[in-house]
Amino acid sequence: MDAHVLGVVRVDDQGRRVISGANRVTALFALLATAPGGQCTKEEVAAALWPGKKPTDESIYQVVRRLRRGLGEDVVPRSAPGVCAIRMPEGSLDLTRFHDGVQRARHLWGREKFEQLCFALRQWDGREPLDGLTGEVFEIRRAELRRDWLEAVYSRLEAAWHAGEGKWLCEETERLYEQLPDRETIFRFYLVAHGPEMAPTKRAALIRRWVARWGAPGAELRAVFERLRGPAPASRAGVLLPAPYQLLAPPPKMVGRDGLLSSLVDHVQGRQAVGATAVVLLSGLAGVGKSALASCLALQLRDRFPDGILYGDLRGFAGKDVQPTDPEHILDRFLAQLPPQAPAVGLEAKSVALRSALAHRSVLLVLDDAAQADQVLPLLPGPGTCAVIVTSRSTLDVLCASRDVHVSALEPLVHPAAKELLQDGFTPADRQRHARSFAELVKLCGHLPLALVVIKSRLEHRPASALPALVRKMEEEKERLRVLHRTDQDLSVLTALSCSALALSEDARQLLWQLATHPGPSIGWEAVMDLGAVGGGTDADHAVEELATANLVYLHAERYRLHGLVRAFARHEMEVTFPVPKTEFETETVQQVLEYQLHNIHACDRLLNSQRRLPIGEADRVTVAEPESAERAMALLDEEYDTTLQCIELAMRLSLNSYTWLLPTTLVTYQWRRRRLSDARYFLKRAMEAAEDHALPVDRALFYRVLAGTHWRLGEFELAVGALRRAVRLSEQDASAVGRMSLARSFQVLASTLRKQGQDEEAERYHGQALELYRELSDSVGEAEALTGLGTIHYDRREYDAALRLCADALGAIDGLSVNGQDHVLNGRADVLYTLGKIHHARGEGDEAGTLYEQAATIYRELGHWSYEDKVSWLHADVLVAAARTHEAATVLERVLRLRERMGAGRVQEVRDRLEMLR
Repeated sequence: MDAHVLGVVRVDDQGRRVISGANRVTALFALLATAPGGQCTKEEVAAALWPGKKPTDESIYQVVRRLRRGLGEDVVPRSAPGVCAIRMPEGSLDLTRFHDGVQRARHLWGREKFEQLCFALRQWDGREPLDGLTGEVFEIRRAELRRDWLEAVYSRLEAAWHAGEGKWLCEETERLYEQLPDRETIFRFYLVAHGPEMAPTKRAALIRRWVARWGAPGAELRAVFERLRGPAPASRAGVLLPAPYQLLAPPPKMVGRDGLLSSLVDHVQGRQAVGATAVVLLSGLAGVGKSALASCLALQLRDRFPDGILYGDLRGFAGKDVQPTDPEHILDRFLAQLPPQAPAVGLEAKSVALRSALAHRSVLLVLDDAAQADQVLPLLPGPGTCAVIVTSRSTLDVLCASRDVHVSALEPLVHPAAKELLQDGFTPADRQRHARSFAELVKLCGHLPLALVVIKSRLEHRPASALPALVRKMEEEKERLRVLHRTDQDLSVLTALSCSALALSEDARQLLWQLATHPGPSIGWEAVMDLGAVGGGTDADHAVEELATANLVYLHAERYRLHGLVRAFARHEMEVTFPVPKTEFETETVQQVLEYQLHNIHACDRLLNSQRRLPIGEADRVTVAEPESAERAMALLDEEYDTTLQCIELAMRLSLNSYTWLLPTTLVTYQWRRRRLSDARYFLKRAMEAAEDHALPVDRALFYRVLAGTHWRLGEFELAVGALRRAVRLSEQDASAVGRMSLARSFQVLASTLRKQGQDEEAERYHGQALELYRELSDSVGEAEALTGLGTIHYDRREYDAALRLCADALGAIDGLSVNGQDHVLNGRADVLYTLGKIHHARGEGDEAGTLYEQAATIYRELGHWSYEDKVSWLHADVLVAAARTHEAATVLERVLRLRERMGAGRVQEVRDRLEMLR
């Protein structure tokens, strides 16, 4: 069967004409053949075949039956209620062949595109489409078909130019201009083909006549006018064509990138101003918005590149079944847009041809989604005023090493911008009513633009009242990526991360899974290296470098971090080949993580409190960083603090009892010094059962002492006394030297706590018992602590002379001790100086008190003991104010203000008020 509507309507079948002539059967065939999907309603059929009349259903049926008789049952099926339809055999209709040819041409370039459009346009026989049919319906269809023909004609003219078909273009534009002189695009190509050869006066007269007859020209035609008027247009004939503009449309709204966008524009313009090619790399995690930013950047730079914008999709991370684009294929496309060029064969020759074509042009190249530098390097221009924007999930280190590249590592949006993106389109009332849910969704999306866009698309089909339910679903880590996966709109964080993971080696995937199993928000390099020993060992150094290069982990402040969605993906969705059974591998990984954390926190704690003995054992399988000073130990604990809390939670969740009580006990000295007392109380109370069931009596006594010390610092003295009496009973069960030392310390802390409750007599008795034990055990620091405690009781009674004698004895006991690596000695000395300062202060001896306070504060500062430094410095400021040394007092109070702000300890305003009074 051979059917035609692009000219005289007819159908030939096996040498006989089945449909022809101006009749209703022919009209019905043409109507159905040109309808979308080959289907029309009976109302549409009636309007086309009986204009102005209302035919009966029987009349319509008779025409359908005659058409079916001519074409057969398979072509014209029986009409359903209210509908008539036609199914043409594949390739039998000229209109279908035309549309298919045009569609295929859209994915081709240069000569291939030109030849494909020639084939498509050969389906037209040179006459009007639907020839022989009249009426308003067919006039509308005829106009639509003419528009399709013209668009194909325009595309073929441009393709001919890029294919170097100069002779054909001259002949075709001559014919078309004579036929359709009013069409601006045809006149533009007529000038492109003939204008450079015309005499300037003749060309100018032609342009004037066209403008006078057909009106003001559009921007593209004006650009051709200007270029033809310029110097030696024939030497750069290629620029007479419209500049290529292949940029993908940017998102409707770019949020949170204004500052970065502005700095990138400035960089490109600065390079262009000095005649240097700018190469910008936008690198980052999948879904962070690299392509969107590239489109926005290119749009802002468009006017700086008059010779056009070329876009290449490198498909570096397009998925399992999609190979990255061969750079030679991109070169073919780009060269087709930059004629005339001598033919080139092979990657290197085409790369040279591209550099030659761009040498005297100003073109912006956008190379999207590069997997590796090898895809990008052949596409880069040489020196000149071009620019390149590259996007990649990789850091493309080889590219950066071989070219001068301006790298922008994109991070997720800051919270206000992420919230703005998600809330866009919601009423102010809904935003306010559901502010908490919006904030939670932003947090659960990790501020990742792609995740926020997916959630926003889901909210388009839900009322605002559904927000809390969506939050609850997202809170389940296993479900989170399922919520962020929309196949119907090609929006999926799961798919994006899967494509990134496919490019990883087995070692890198295994390490990524381990990092996701690690509970902390961050992990140090040494801990990562130790993970490599699990399950037989991998090259963790190379694997973590691979992950960082792929932007799946990022290094911040000397620690590796995972985005929350990457963590969820690695734990629940990523395919990993384990060296041993998964459960065994997970157990070993968790054990390694907790061992590393416990031994490294303990190494810091030993430096802060060398007297504390915990049953931790030797570090056989992990690397331990031994800090060289208390200051460094506190800094390390600052870095590891959040991770350690997460490790404690993991140990508790898995009922790993030794870690459950040892980790909180090891961390408590740091928490006291940094005033993180609520955290200390929370974890110690949860660890109490594990300590009772799994620790020896003397170790349990230590546990209750640190619990009591936490209660004491929180002002919960009754709870502290209860814990300390338990510590005394447990210590009394061990008659060894270790047990006796534990008893002495329990007495000492109990005495200090009873004093806080006003029970001086009992406190004095316990201080005395502690003093005897310390002397028996030759513990000079303990002896000094007990003497200072007794001196404090006398200070409370205003027996200042006795208090001074006891504190002087305490200072004498501790003064001869080495302080090298003995922070408890320094701490004991600071406590004595602090108490002496209070005594002199109470006696009105301000100078002596100020000196002692300053000395104590200096020691506490060296130890990182912020809370005690705060307390002593506040009293020091009192002494300085009383002595009218207001400038010095203000300096001390500024330090107190910084300490309280760091600790979040409250009472900040009172410091500010006092500073204001002094100034």
